[in-house]
Amino acid sequence: MAFVVTDNCIKCKYTDCVAVCPADAFFAGPNFLVISPTACIDCGLCEPECPAQAIYQQDAVPPGQEAFIELNAELSEIWPNITEVQPAPDDADAWNGVADKLKYLQT
Repeated sequence: MAFVVTDNCIKCKYTDCVAVCPADAFFAGPNFLVISPTACIDCGLCEPECPAQAIYQQDAVPPGQEAFIELNAELSEIWPNITEVQPAPDDADAWNGVADKLKYLQT
């Protein structure tokens, strides 16, 4: 079972979660992070570190967010691995909590 990054990460892209991941399972796109389901060891360290509360265990993904399970798997195969904290976008706090951000995902 892997953890999954969901909608609220889009345009927030806080990377606090990356620093605690012992499996280096995070991958970064232009405005979103994903977790590789094959690299994730289900340790749960990343979930409480996410300021946007966008990370969930795969079997606990909120209703309506199920597409992010496959999206994490697909994008983790093409995006570069990220292992260190990077600054969040300047407007990250303004985007935190905005609903239905999938249309803003840049791949």
